[in-house]
Amino acid sequence: MHSRKKLLITTAIIEVGAGLSLASVPALVMWLLLGIQEPSTEALIVGRVAGVGLLAIGTACWLASDDSGNASQHGLLWGVLIYNIGVCAVLTWAGSMTPMAGIALWPAVALHALMTIWCAASLLTISQIDN
Repeated sequence: MHSRKKLLITTAIIEVGAGLSLASVPALVMWLLLGIQEPSTEALIVGRVAGVGLLAIGTACWLASDDSGNASQHGLLWGVLIYNIGVCAVLTWAGSMTPMAGIALWPAVALHALMTIWCAASLLTISQIDN
């Protein structure tokens, strides 16, 4: 199986799982990630919206996993790279600069850091093939 296909399928599985969790039980996810005991109604709504967004990202990755080498797959990889960099930065900030930290925070940071590296390596490979 091609490396980009593995990356997109792995991303799809991770993000669909996270999306379903956030959309259905956002309070549990917030407790695991940030240690928030009783999130506000507003936080629960934003968590559910984020969950739906992750479902969309996961679905797009799954559907693009067979479209090897086309421009839309390339664009999706850039989007996933930016997403992973952003999530890694936000969660690192939350764990370092605020009292918020749940048992899953640092494993989530590590996972997104690894996914960032994998995305970047995949995009570098694509760039080298194009040149």
